[in-house]
Amino acid sequence: MRLHSLSLTAFGPFAGTETVDVDDVARDGLFLLWGPTGAGKTTLLDAVVFALYGTVPGARGEEKRLRSDHADAATRTEVSCELTLAGERLLVVRRPEQARPKKRGAGETTEQARLTVQRWEGAVWEPVSTRIDEGSEYLRVRLGLSAEQFCQVVLLPQGDFARFLRAEPEDRARLLRTLFDVGRFARAEEWLAAERRTAEESLRADRHRISTLLHRVAQIADVEVPEELAPELVGARPGTSVGAWVASVRARAAADLTGAEAAAADAAARSARVDAELAAARAL
Repeated sequence: MRLHSLSLTAFGPFAGTETVDVDDVARDGLFLLWGPTGAGKTTLLDAVVFALYGTVPGARGEEKRLRSDHADAATRTEVSCELTLAGERLLVVRRPEQARPKKRGAGETTEQARLTVQRWEGAVWEPVSTRIDEGSEYLRVRLGLSAEQFCQVVLLPQGDFARFLRAEPEDRARLLRTLFDVGRFARAEEWLAAERRTAEESLRADRHRISTLLHRVAQIADVEVPEELAPELVGARPGTSVGAWVASVRARAAADLTGAEAAAADAAARSARVDAELAAARAL
């Protein structure tokens, strides 16, 4: 979306017609909207939102008082916005519901809200719609944002950016998905999630296999498996080594084997002496 010009009449604090040539002030690609408090900076932003959506952001939209208190009775409140949207140069003119003097007799009558949307066809403005519902839908489809979303991420007036930052992560993610093509990031996220699930399943299988082997070692060695080597903790803590525990069990088993072999050799020697004594006794 690119603004070209903005014109507002009897809107907010402006009693007459004020026009901003955005193409002129933004010819270098960037411009600053500056002024003291009450100068009407926010009103210009409100006028853009009103032209596109028929409302203004924040509490100002709840009051439904867009008409200037300083305008004369014969001047109608109106906002005209020329912009390029989705490759089309459009002219949007919108009026709110407002009271005007009766053409006949005394008193006032209510003038209904109006919206006209025109498209530039290279030489003339061609009408697109003069109905509020039809024109609003035409703009909404090309904008791709609701009024609230537009104010949060495009306009960001009067601290609304901070409110956007404080929004729930799900709300921000949903909004950003409507603004940007995040398909590849979503696919990357899905791939990472699948890889994580595969890794978790492989880890569970490895832990189960290691746990089975540890219990077999403990059963054969007649020892208890340490608590830090429980199936759900294997590999979870740094410094916890299955190999170190198995090595210690093997060392103890080797020492026990050496002692058992020595005891067996001593028993065999004693058995040989006893056999010799028995043979001698039998001979006697």
